[in-house]
Amino acid sequence: MREISPTDGLCARSLNCFIMTAMQILLKFQHASMRVRVLLAVLLAILLAIGVYYIPPVHERLAWRIDSLRTRIIYFLNPPDQAVFQPTEQAMLETIVAQTMQAYQTPRPPTKTATPRPGPSATPTITSTPLPATAILEGIKYENQQGGPYNYCGPANFSMALTFWGWNGNRDVIGKAIMPGNTNQQGKFVDKDKNVMPYELQDYIAENVPNISSLIRYGGNMDLLKRMIAAGFPVLVEKGIYEIDLNGKYSWMGHYAFVTGYDDTAQEFIYQDSYRPAGAPPGHNRRISYEEFIEGWRAFNYVFVVVYPYEREAQVLTLLGNWADDDWATRHALEVAQAESSELTGIDEYYAWFNKGTSHVALFEYADATVAYDYAFSLYADLSGDKSLRPYRMMWYQTGPYKAYFYSGRYADVINLATTTLEDTISKPNLEESLYWRARAESMAGDTEAAIADYRAALKIHPNWETALQALQDLGVVP
Repeated sequence: MREISPTDGLCARSLNCFIMTAMQILLKFQHASMRVRVLLAVLLAILLAIGVYYIPPVHERLAWRIDSLRTRIIYFLNPPDQAVFQPTEQAMLETIVAQTMQAYQTPRPPTKTATPRPGPSATPTITSTPLPATAILEGIKYENQQGGPYNYCGPANFSMALTFWGWNGNRDVIGKAIMPGNTNQQGKFVDKDKNVMPYELQDYIAENVPNISSLIRYGGNMDLLKRMIAAGFPVLVEKGIYEIDLNGKYSWMGHYAFVTGYDDTAQEFIYQDSYRPAGAPPGHNRRISYEEFIEGWRAFNYVFVVVYPYEREAQVLTLLGNWADDDWATRHALEVAQAESSELTGIDEYYAWFNKGTSHVALFEYADATVAYDYAFSLYADLSGDKSLRPYRMMWYQTGPYKAYFYSGRYADVINLATTTLEDTISKPNLEESLYWRARAESMAGDTEAAIADYRAALKIHPNWETALQALQDLGVVP
């Protein structure tokens, strides 16, 4: 469960304050009238409850419940699924083209970059060997995300992918490295950092796990997953799921899944699910129908990650075939999204248009991306009903719209989208990526003070985040 502990100093100050206030009330109690005594007794009871709450062992057990209650109240008063962002800017075509070309010269916005490794050397080909009807990989060291921060599915799933290849670690080793804000000074888990991007996990592997490499691609499909699994390579995917969340509400959320098998007879994938809802069976070797799997995977542009020993890279590239080429994979994902955007309806049409934007961003085609995202957000605003529950957490996991609008000079839309995400879709503004992109847009719009505040807020969620640190340094500010 969630554990949110203040520092010992804060607890000590709170207890001292409580004791002093309680003594003052007791002194007044002796000489007060009956009515005043009743009021003082009520006040003393409240102070006693507060004092007990701040006793460290009690606080560790109750803080997450208080925080959960706070979130429920906020969501009741301000339902996050009713938050809607509508783009308001229309940039001149010439400006869009110019800034897109400029962005293409520096393709990736500042991020934490991994140590370069030699590029692929094998020529990709597609094997024609028939696949078995069923393949289930053995040797999986299952890990769940319970007992730590609620958003530990990234560390847990990537830990399973690494231990499959002999890595001697676990989810906490990864989590403490890439989500440092989720561990306080006492070593207790807190719940600040809500998400881990695939590239962050890839960078962790490149920098910390010798002899292991990884590859991220968009536009995957079922046949590709089966081919990889049949050859002995499990695959990580990021997908959407609908579950009863911690606030007791049925809603959409993003989730990693470690796919380790398939069964054509049953038309099911076998995967390791680190998330175990209350009352559900263990997530080891969980099964999901092909249809349901694709529906969830669509929300993330069919992204997948293959983790493998570096010496087996040639085999991986051969198995991937055309997907070994990052540019081809992204353009293929764009073609899939274009086809689905004209074939699908409701929430799936929204995902398809969002995916078009994501693919265009990956190809540095920011002008085209803004058109796709603008239409996606218009579709989002029209979603309603139980079968089209708005996936209001979408911007917790994907930042493509920020990049598209920013590199198209639409800074007000970046700011408005980030503000909607931070203030209307989440109980606390604990999304460092949204804070970062809002800060970049604020800086370009001339509001340096607001930008500095947002960069610093991002660093509170993700301490020592190089991207935000560099941004502050560029402004001549000490973090």
